[in-house]
Amino acid sequence: QVQLVESGGGLVQAGGSLRLSCAASGGTFSSYVLGWFRQTPGKEREFVAGISRSGGNTYYAESVKGRFAISRDNAKNTVYLQMNSLKAEDTAVYFCSGTSRTYYPSKQRDLYEYWGQGTQVTVSS
Repeated sequence: QVQLVESGGGLVQAGGSLRLSCAASGGTFSSYVLGWFRQTPGKEREFVAGISRSGGNTYYAESVKGRFAISRDNAKNTVYLQMNSLKAEDTAVYFCSGTSRTYYPSKQRDLYEYWGQGTQVTVSS
């Protein structure tokens, strides 16, 4: 069983940057594809970015491509989401997720087995 704990959320002005971290425990970190999703009240949780087991493949939602970057450090059991040029519409609770059901990053939410509790990101305009 994998436990995921996010950190790094907060309040930032539009155009600013934040880096989210997600620390994992209780599993073999390098055997999981990892993803970041986000959710706002009344809306479904949406895919943001994903990364393969080795970190060699990444996949982004169109809305964040070119602004966000996902990375992982398998030695530290941690995945990161660097968020630049933030916009008000990026405001959401961001969730870290993991799955052993696929080899490549996927935007399919149901594939992900493990989820963190989420961290709030608020972008003021």
